[in-house]
Amino acid sequence: MTQFNFQCTGVRADRYAAGPTLVFRLRITTEPQVRVHALALRCQLRIEPARRGYSEDEEAGLADLFGDRSRWATTLKPLRFADIALMVPGFTGEGEADLVVPCSYDLDIAASRYFDALRDGDLPLLLLFSGTAFTGAGGYQVEPVPWDREARRAVPVTVWREMIDQHFPGCGWLRLPRDTMRDLLAYRSRQALPSWESTVRQLLADADAAQGAVR
Repeated sequence: MTQFNFQCTGVRADRYAAGPTLVFRLRITTEPQVRVHALALRCQLRIEPARRGYSEDEEAGLADLFGDRSRWATTLKPLRFADIALMVPGFTGEGEADLVVPCSYDLDIAASRYFDALRDGDLPLLLLFSGTAFTGAGGYQVEPVPWDREARRAVPVTVWREMIDQHFPGCGWLRLPRDTMRDLLAYRSRQALPSWESTVRQLLADADAAQGAVR
């Protein structure tokens, strides 16, 4: 069976994508004389949170995911980030391809909440590969890509923030059910509030006032 090795040589934010997108550059190698007609790859990207340290500010942002720091020895488990299919063109011995990963700023998603909590340093990612290889010098042979193929990549937090700021400059994003949006819109209309920001701030002020009255 052909032995494939994978390396991630770089990552960048796609400046021209319609939504937040990271592009990982992959280098795929095998024996120099082996002809690969194509690779139908499946790639799973996982976050490995135990591979880095965290500041006190980051700890507060990660509490919903991992609990108090005293529990992190058991709660810092890998998080699934994305599952991507990729067709790699033919090569002999060594080839390269871009793995395009659409991203979300939905903070209900664990991976997005993790990324948003980080202030600096790197995002520790593990890329797991499997799939089907079409090989052979004189014809096609079909063989699996072994399930144990993997590569690690530390993605600078600045790359993630650059990508998010390109599509959501200075803003956050919330996904709400239609009924909740309808209720918020009705509240905004009753209060004659000029924007969604002022609506949320008014609700927070009302909640603080109610909490103060209870005390």
